[in-house]
Amino acid sequence: MKKSRLKICFWSSLLLFGVSCATKKAPLVVKPEVKIPEPKVVVNDFDDNFDSEIQKKWVDSIYNTLSFDERVGQLFMVSAYSNKDSVHVKAIDKLIQENKVGGLIFFQGGPVRQAKLTNRFQSKSRIPLLIGIDAEWGLSMRLDSTYRYPFNMTLGAIQDKKLIERIGIQMGEQNKRIGVHFNFAPVLDINTNPKNPIIGFRSFGENKENVAESALALMKGYQSQGLLATGKHFPGHGDTEIDSHNALPTITFSKERLDDIEFYPYKKLFAEGLASVMVAHLNVPSLEPRPNIPSSVSHNIITDVLKNQLGFKGLIFTDALNMKAAKNFREPGEIDLEAFQAGNDILLCAENVPVAAEKICMAYQDSLISEERLAYSVKKILKFKYKTGLNAFKPVAIPDIYTDINPIKNDALQYELYENAVTVLKNKNEILPLSNLENEKIAYVKLGDDANTTFVSTLKKYTEVTEITDEDLECVKDTLQHFTKVILGFHKSDKAWKSHAMSEKDLTWLTEISKNNIVILDAFTKPYALIPVTAFDEIEGVVVSYQNSDIAQIVSAELLFGAIDAKGKLPVSINEQFRVNDGLSTAKLNRLGFTIPENVGMNSATLTKIENFANYAITKKMTPGIEVLVARKGKVVYQKSFGYHTYENKTKVNNATVYDIASLTKIVATLPNVMQQYDQQKITMETPLKELLPMFTNSDKQDIPFKDLLSHYARLQAWIPFYKATLDSAKMPLPKYYSKVANAQFSKQVADSLFMRNDYHDSIMKMIVDSKLLPKKEYKYSDFTFIILKDYLEKVTGKKLDVLVQEQFYKSLGMNNTLFNPLQKFPKDSIPPTENDTYFRHQQIQGYVHDMEAAMEGGVGGHAGIFSNAMDVGKMMQLYLQKGNYGARQYFSEKTFTDFNTCYFCAEGNRRGIGFDKPQLPGTSGPTCGCVSLTSFGHTGFTGTMAWADPETDLVYIFLSNRTFPDSTVNTLSKENIREDIQKVIYESIVK
Repeated sequence: MKKSRLKICFWSSLLLFGVSCATKKAPLVVKPEVKIPEPKVVVNDFDDNFDSEIQKKWVDSIYNTLSFDERVGQLFMVSAYSNKDSVHVKAIDKLIQENKVGGLIFFQGGPVRQAKLTNRFQSKSRIPLLIGIDAEWGLSMRLDSTYRYPFNMTLGAIQDKKLIERIGIQMGEQNKRIGVHFNFAPVLDINTNPKNPIIGFRSFGENKENVAESALALMKGYQSQGLLATGKHFPGHGDTEIDSHNALPTITFSKERLDDIEFYPYKKLFAEGLASVMVAHLNVPSLEPRPNIPSSVSHNIITDVLKNQLGFKGLIFTDALNMKAAKNFREPGEIDLEAFQAGNDILLCAENVPVAAEKICMAYQDSLISEERLAYSVKKILKFKYKTGLNAFKPVAIPDIYTDINPIKNDALQYELYENAVTVLKNKNEILPLSNLENEKIAYVKLGDDANTTFVSTLKKYTEVTEITDEDLECVKDTLQHFTKVILGFHKSDKAWKSHAMSEKDLTWLTEISKNNIVILDAFTKPYALIPVTAFDEIEGVVVSYQNSDIAQIVSAELLFGAIDAKGKLPVSINEQFRVNDGLSTAKLNRLGFTIPENVGMNSATLTKIENFANYAITKKMTPGIEVLVARKGKVVYQKSFGYHTYENKTKVNNATVYDIASLTKIVATLPNVMQQYDQQKITMETPLKELLPMFTNSDKQDIPFKDLLSHYARLQAWIPFYKATLDSAKMPLPKYYSKVANAQFSKQVADSLFMRNDYHDSIMKMIVDSKLLPKKEYKYSDFTFIILKDYLEKVTGKKLDVLVQEQFYKSLGMNNTLFNPLQKFPKDSIPPTENDTYFRHQQIQGYVHDMEAAMEGGVGGHAGIFSNAMDVGKMMQLYLQKGNYGARQYFSEKTFTDFNTCYFCAEGNRRGIGFDKPQLPGTSGPTCGCVSLTSFGHTGFTGTMAWADPETDLVYIFLSNRTFPDSTVNTLSKENIREDIQKVIYESIVK
């Protein structure tokens, strides 16, 4: 019967019009059964721009050239994939060429493949195609090699809606770049049902105002770039427990409730020019009295409510007609016809376009569809084709697509988004941010089944955090007794459709660990995953980080330690424990955070030039390994390691590698403690050396002022090779001074199986006292200054320098990778060697200080001996940059820092500050690129290290290496200005 009816339609149209339905422009008889009235309320008719008359003429002219089948074809947007074979591609070709379809909605594939297919398909269509994509969180929802923005529920936590508008702008740019005109977003569903299986995280939340404001911001961003937005899923899919892909959900709300809640965001967006709406497949008895009629085919819902009551005049799409909620209702073709008759303009993802087109043809012949009705939708579609620029169609440019759709500003914005989204729900006794690190012993335990590496590594950049990996709960509980705080990271897959639920094991571990420990729970998943938790009363800190991306993990770790403050608000409720809009503020401590260069006014592309210099230095064997760190405005923006421990290329260096930082010890260990003495007025700039150390009384050095001493302006010798006096004629250590085993008399370890006698320090100090002063007062760098200051500090405080600096600075700063004698804590293979010593210790020096005098002091020198990594050195330099303040603690006054960062003898040609090195004076050589400000300060080290900070650019630069390996005598790294050239690149990267 069906085949014969189709034949009748075809031949009758030939007889009536001389052509088939596929070519006839207009009917002879118009008998519309359902006439589409004009909407009663006109909110935005999309004709309010300057070229509306030109647009109307274009639309009319195109429409008048269309054959009947071309007009009907405009109603269909069919599914296309760029990851399928040629059979699929040819099937789309056929639909375009034979059925004249008006648009394509792309699904899975890749951006270049899609762009190429778009060009192919456009070339086969007389009327340019509308290209759509369902890309709610960016193109990555469908395409590989593209950027993924946060899910809507994450965005719903953000209070600054301008940030969401910026997402829309960037999505708009990226969609347009690959030839897309419509994005089927934003989602306007108000997710009031936590059990919703298909909306959930796709919704901005359960609060209608927040959903409307967030969606509006996204829409404005899209449409500002010429990408047209689609509000969905009308009349509202937020309170369902059935996925309409599988069955027909029922919405039981009254008309009043729907108008007040579900329609609220639609009305807001209509008033601001929303381009289109997608109608869901929902059973809504209060709006459609016929039982089990999908809203997508309901004239009452689409025409009476959406068009007439709400006054919407934009494009109306069905939801995909191949979803079971639709296909179970009617056969292919029948569902399409009924959807069109109900008032939809575009039929999305029709299962059988030829059959559907014939059904529409037959309805047209039977006067069930009028010419007026057909023209209403087709002209509207053409109007939007004009608005997207298809009146002057240009193929998609293929070169540089990957680069253009993945700009660095994607990551720049992503950091800002998570900084504004992460939400603190509980903060008992102000456990957050974690402070007073010197009193803390922190453990981390993982819950969930997804990656946690970035979170843990970032936590460890703030202080020592012990990761507990035991799989036995009782063993874990026993271990945790020794910790003051426990961070529980709940990590679930960041992939959209994977389960985010807590397992029974997760819940048990959370409950049991919380009973006996002070716990911070950080959930890297949607808030609904916490609904089963019953142990919130036992948990001191609760943080929702929403997703488990790398940037979310970095930002959340920043928040726990106060590098950022909490700003997010919960977009949905978690039972009665936490309600929508809950969200606590936390204090911001001025600790280093993390971001990308663009967020602090720098250029990532320029900074990549650092790699050229680092790799060149390694290739030319100036140093086996390098680490570079750059921070600006309190944010680390570049941290990268290059090379290996040695030229054998066996052990790679990384950002946790601990280097001998040589003379950086002066400003990382000794100087800050001296500054505290000055701050306490125990020293002045004029304090003579004899008052610091009475042993200098009656020497020619007794009256050297503190200011001169620290400015290397005291006529002191540069150094004395103290070790030579302890060697025999064959340059081997004398038994008088050294032992191969440690004992009570020989306890200062110099190297492997080499210990020095305890009392030799007195001999060193006597040699300094007795040394000759230089004949002329001029700038002369001397290690004596800090050897003297170490002796002073230990006598005045009663503590050894290694103990003092840990207590006063490192523990509270979280400098847990910084110490003298690193083999007490770290394995040797985490420390690059510094030299093959053939003149003193006669072994490879690895894990022991390279400097000979510091080695003779048991590894603890005032001028050398510290081992560290770039992150820790960066903390100390940031403390100086912040004039003595870090982590909301004032270590010494701003005045003290200013006094020490002053060049007192610049007029005499001495560039030095008090303890700090300063930039070279005009016309002279020095430690910097010459592009830094005169207020900048820092130091360099013999092993090929540099730490520099600049208050005027708010910049910290750290360079670490082991350039002294295997032989320290030739310093090519310095001769070729590698550190200075990298510093120059850093300054060039600052956006003027």
